[in-house]
Amino acid sequence: MGLMGVRQVFDARLRPLINPPLNACGRALARAGISANAVTLAGLVPAIGAGLSIAYGHTLAALALIVLNRVLDGLDGAVARVRGSTDFGGYLDILADYVFYLAVPLGFAFAAPDNAIPALVLVASFTLTAVSFLAFAALAAKRGQTDSAHGAKSFLYSTGLAEGGETIAVFIAMCLWPAAFAWLAWGFAALCGLTVIQRSVMARHTFG
Repeated sequence: MGLMGVRQVFDARLRPLINPPLNACGRALARAGISANAVTLAGLVPAIGAGLSIAYGHTLAALALIVLNRVLDGLDGAVARVRGSTDFGGYLDILADYVFYLAVPLGFAFAAPDNAIPALVLVASFTLTAVSFLAFAALAAKRGQTDSAHGAKSFLYSTGLAEGGETIAVFIAMCLWPAAFAWLAWGFAALCGLTVIQRSVMARHTFG
């Protein structure tokens, strides 16, 4: 079984474990009148807080805020499944995700001058993966293509080597071993580069 097959099997086995508690919390929030967009916006607080905590050297606090942000990121989808999803909600969700993805490396850049170059390269790699991801999604939407591999989403999520789960794992490692930030940043930036190449090949086969 290839890497993508392993990832899909892992995702398929993980969802039945995490979806029930998330959906239960989502139903409770929806009954309380809280919208999915409100949950998404609330997630910006720990996202920015994680970056600030890292900048001031509090990486364990940042780790807790990263986990909180990801829980809220799952909850907004659970609320949306109850109250109904919107196109603006999908837009806001992606925007909030990338605020989070940029806050962490920027925090490390401010924490130590030696981190600045690898943080810059990591941010640049995130930009390229975002462009490839969103361009693929836009073209897939134009053709009416959807899938359910990542759960109910506002648009198609194209698979890549570096996705959300891998990013969170690297961020956690950075917080646990901040002295290894540069090595982790360079390595994950390379993985993002491979993802862009992989997605470009996929786009050529899909849209060519």
